Amino acid sequence: MKKEYDFSKAERGKFYRKGAALRLPIYLDATVQDEVEDLANRTGRNIRDVVNRIVREQVRLIEGLEAHKKA
Repeated sequence: MKKEYDFSKAERGKFYRKGAALRLPIYLDATVQDEVEDLANRTGRNIRDVVNRIVREQVRLIEGLEAHKKA
């Protein structure tokens, strides 16, 4: 690394895009990925759809448990 960098010609917010969606890479353990791939193959779906469905159902389950605790 340099001791100093010249930012005199820099432009603030040059790459900022309001409302841009951030896509996070998510890495599964090898065994979990194998199971998800197997499930996707057996059901004729792609891996992304299977993982999204699993996560969505788990979020609903957690929300239901939290609502039950508050009641």
